[in-house]
Amino acid sequence: MNSLRVRIGILGMALLAGLAGLAVPATAAAARAAQGAPTPTVEEQRLDKAIPQEILRRSGFDSVAPDFVRDLARTHSFEQARGIVVRDGTALWRRAVGWAQGRGPAGGDLGRDDDRPLYWARLGMTRDVRRWEPGFGLSDAQRSTLLEELERTSRGQSDIRYPSRATGIKRILVTGFDPFTLDRDIRISNPSGAVALALDGTVIQTNSGPARIEAVTFPVRWQDFAKGTVERTLAPYLPKVDLYTTVSQGRVGRFDVERTNGAWRGGYPDNDNISSTGSIPAAAPATQPQWTTTTLPYKAMVTARTGRFPSYDHTEVTEIPAGSTEPVVRPDGPTPGSTAREGGGGNYLSNEIAYRATLLRDRLGLHDTLPGGHVHTPVLQFGAGNTDPATGKITDPQFVQNRLDIIAQLRSVLRVAANSALK
Repeated sequence: MNSLRVRIGILGMALLAGLAGLAVPATAAAARAAQGAPTPTVEEQRLDKAIPQEILRRSGFDSVAPDFVRDLARTHSFEQARGIVVRDGTALWRRAVGWAQGRGPAGGDLGRDDDRPLYWARLGMTRDVRRWEPGFGLSDAQRSTLLEELERTSRGQSDIRYPSRATGIKRILVTGFDPFTLDRDIRISNPSGAVALALDGTVIQTNSGPARIEAVTFPVRWQDFAKGTVERTLAPYLPKVDLYTTVSQGRVGRFDVERTNGAWRGGYPDNDNISSTGSIPAAAPATQPQWTTTTLPYKAMVTARTGRFPSYDHTEVTEIPAGSTEPVVRPDGPTPGSTAREGGGGNYLSNEIAYRATLLRDRLGLHDTLPGGHVHTPVLQFGAGNTDPATGKITDPQFVQNRLDIIAQLRSVLRVAANSALK
């Protein structure tokens, strides 16, 4: 976004604030904002492109950010603003879940299984918080708090609700991701995010009775992971659930249950086009293992007939063997004393969430009692004739069917895992 557009946007928000009765005149607020307003992130700068705007319009989520701005403009203190952020962030998550599960008005002609409206609507809200200059003043620390609250609430991370143990209902936790590789194709959807929306709060029937699924999503940003977003979100719940799986988009045409996760970042750029290479930054690095392993019932999960895509027990890793300096591929997992360079899920954020969640499981003393690990879904592909990012449509029948099939199969995979692991 160029500086002129930033000034225009800020002036408009300041005028709204003035109309709402804020103490400082709108012109003064606009002047301060023009001098020091934070720059939108790389992710947020993509928002004004035609495709994101079409996705928001055709889903009815184009009203989210404007409504949020009006709510913020009515606040007179940081605490009021924080309350609005929590309320509207939670409302966005619940709206996206309800929309994905067929509740409420359609709002447009985009398929309800679509995860993209949530992603782009959230970015509209974070951009507004980032450049907002209220009359009561907002410190950098307070702005950061608002952004953190918005991320947490709009991802379902504060909305995990399980029934009492007295009901006998089992508990399953699932995680998904935002769309990514957006500079390659800004139309992209992430099936793991769609899975999270479709399954959140739903109940599946298993051999040991009903099981309730709760879901959250995570950003595709190295820095958020380094700051502990995975551990903060999962630590309160892993001791309370019966099974969990982190989920991400993986390889074309197949599901993979990843056997081993590696403690290495490979450096591929994230959604803010930031790279990070090196050991995964985790707490207590002196006791940080190079490898962690799944405790999911992977044999049952890959042999059962769960849908149209084949499922694999994926054991391959890339390691530097003990006493060596060169990486080698090991089809059957790591050797003793080796250094990780790629887990089964590679060395991007899908491997990292798998590593962090399983490391957390083990540090909580749950390795032998909690089935958990990582599942890669197939790549979500557009239909034939709609593969060119420059000229293609944002959706097509095959694209929708592929996503629905992935969601349905992941639900079946979870049922198989629960039938095998839960008693």
